[in-house]
Amino acid sequence: MTALDVLVVNAGSTSLKLDLVSPDETRRRIESYAELDGAVEAVGHRIVHGGARFKAPVVLDADVEQEVADLALIAPLHNTPALKALEEARRVLPDVSHVAVFDTAFHSTIPDEAAIYPVPRRWTEEWGLRRFGFHGLSVQWSSERVPAPRLVVCHLGGGCSVSAVRDGRSVDTSMGFTPLEGVPMAARSGSVDPGILLFLLREQFLTLDELDHQLERESGLTALGGLEDPLGFGVYTHRIAAAVAAMASALGGLDALVFTAGVGENVPSVRADICRRLSVLGVELDEAANEHAAPDAEISADGSAVRVVVVGAREEIVVARAVRALL
Repeated sequence: MTALDVLVVNAGSTSLKLDLVSPDETRRRIESYAELDGAVEAVGHRIVHGGARFKAPVVLDADVEQEVADLALIAPLHNTPALKALEEARRVLPDVSHVAVFDTAFHSTIPDEAAIYPVPRRWTEEWGLRRFGFHGLSVQWSSERVPAPRLVVCHLGGGCSVSAVRDGRSVDTSMGFTPLEGVPMAARSGSVDPGILLFLLREQFLTLDELDHQLERESGLTALGGLEDPLGFGVYTHRIAAAVAAMASALGGLDALVFTAGVGENVPSVRADICRRLSVLGVELDEAANEHAAPDAEISADGSAVRVVVVGAREEIVVARAVRALL
């Protein structure tokens, strides 16, 4: 692995994060490219959707950029900003390698029984419609921080997902073909009955663009009053706990449970209610440890059959490692 100072570019739907990661894995958050002092030797770009082709990091060339652009049709809130960030980074740093590291790649080990939708074969074989999963960089980091034979990772931020990891390999996850599937999120609905969507379109209550916008930006906790609203809080924790139980089934049991990302790291009441709902699986929380936890911290009670750990998301470290390994 080459010792390089790597600039990690993480372009989200509403924000751009720039982190300079040194070979010893210390991180310096920078607010703009103007703060760079010439130390950058490579740039790593977090790309949310890599589709079926990209299962490992790759140097960004014209062909790769075009495929990432094509995949923006599936993940417009994520791949489109990433391409804009890439254009700007190339302008500022034209003489270093730019590497794409894909959120979907970690989930490429998911077996077909978890990845294939029960729809006509043509959908899968001709159009490539299958479950890809997301937040893979975060899940990979958590699985390295909390090695366990049967691990479930709850990435609870603006986007939310629940993933099953067996011996370091993803075997199932709640997000699917797009980052819209799965548990409720900050503004995204997560999974809803497809019949509702057909009904709204067939009866012309909403146009396709209106439906798209409302599912992506006006649903989830935004629609339910946030975590401060008892209904919003209850729907959120109920659905996440149910997803954890489903992942435990995929794993044949549960040895450890991780909470990560903004809500997962910083909202003790959410962790407590999810764990309460999972007591049937042997999850027991240390209330004091949970209330005062700062990542990384173990918050399970003594005697709990399942370890419960709060892990700080460090996707930039995973990206920087991948860049160095490739170059």
